[in-house]
Amino acid sequence: MNISSSRSWVARAIQIIEADFNRSSDTHLLQVPLPGAPGVALYLKDESTHPSGSLKHRLARSLFLYGLCNGWIGPETTIVEASSGSTAVSEAYFAQMLGLRFIAVMPRSTSAEKIAQIAFYGGESHFVDSPAEMYTESARLAEELGGHYMDQFTYAERATDWRGNNNIAESIFSQMAQEEHPIPAWIVIGAGTGGTSATLGRYIRYRRLPTRLCLADPEASVFHRHLADRSICTVACTPPVIEGIGRPRCEPSFVPELIDCAHAVPDAASLAAARVLSRRIGRSCGGSTGTNLWAVAHIVTEMVRNGEEGSVVTLLCDSGERYRSTHWDDAWLAQRGIDTGPAEAAMERFFETGALDA
Repeated sequence: MNISSSRSWVARAIQIIEADFNRSSDTHLLQVPLPGAPGVALYLKDESTHPSGSLKHRLARSLFLYGLCNGWIGPETTIVEASSGSTAVSEAYFAQMLGLRFIAVMPRSTSAEKIAQIAFYGGESHFVDSPAEMYTESARLAEELGGHYMDQFTYAERATDWRGNNNIAESIFSQMAQEEHPIPAWIVIGAGTGGTSATLGRYIRYRRLPTRLCLADPEASVFHRHLADRSICTVACTPPVIEGIGRPRCEPSFVPELIDCAHAVPDAASLAAARVLSRRIGRSCGGSTGTNLWAVAHIVTEMVRNGEEGSVVTLLCDSGERYRSTHWDDAWLAQRGIDTGPAEAAMERFFETGALDA
C-alpha cells in the first residue's frame, strides 16, 4: 500500500473510532446512600456501561488513536497487548471495528468470561504462566509477527489528554456540578497501568481543585509499597486475585507524586465489598470496584470521625458478570481459602454506622 492509501486508511480508521465515541453517551454517575454518614455523599462513576464493558474502553480508544496518529498502526498491523483481561476485551473491540488481527497476552488465571469476550470480538488469547512474563512475550510476539505491541503500561498516561477533551476527570467534575458538594473531597481510584490516576491527578492540579486522590491497591501490589518507599519498585509476582489493578512492578505510566494517600486492601475485603455493594445498588460489580469501596470506607470513616462533610467519588470499573466463574463462585473462593464473611459484615456495618471499624 502506498503512502497516500495508507494515510487515507488511517484517516478513515480515526473517523470510525470517533464515530463510535459519538454514539456512546457518557457513563452514569450513581449516588449510593450512606445511612450511617448523612454528611457524606458517595458517588460511583459506572464505567461498566461502555460498549466493551469496562473502564478500559476509554484507555483502549486512546491507545488506538495514539498508535494511529503516531504512524504505528496501519491496515495490515497485528495488534498485540499485555493485559489481565479488561484492556484486552476493549482493544479486541476496537481491533475488530478496524478489521485488524488482535492477540492478547495474559496470565492463565484470567477469568473464562474475559477470555470468551475477547474471542467474541474476534481476538486471540496467548497465555503465560506469570504476569511478569507478559511484557517480554508481548514484545517478542509483536516483533515475530511484524505487528505493534500496544504496551498500555508505558503509554496509558500519555495517550489521554489530561487537560480535558472528554476524559474521565472532566466527565466526573461536569456531572458533579449540580450536587450539594460539587467539588469532591476525595476521588478513590485503583491503578493497573496508572493511566487513570495520572489523568485524574493532573486534571485536579490543572483546574486548581482541592480534591485529593486516594489509591486503592491490592495488598500484593507494589504501588502502595512504592508510595511509602520509592526504592521499592517490584514485588514477588503471584497470579492476581483482583484482576485489572495492582501490579508486581511500578509501571512507567504510574505517577506516584499525584497520589495523596493509599490503602492496601486484602483480597477478601475487595470481594466482600463488591458483594455488599452489588446487593445495595442492584447491579453486579467486579472485584476492583470492591477494592475501591473498601478504601472509600476508610476515607469516609475518617471524615465522619473528624466531623467533615463532602462528597467522595469512585469507580464501578466493570460488571461482576465477568467473574461468575471466579470471584462470584463460592467453590472457587473456598479452594483458595478466601472467606469473605467477616469483611462483608464489616462493610454492612460501615453503611449503617458510617464507620468501617464500628
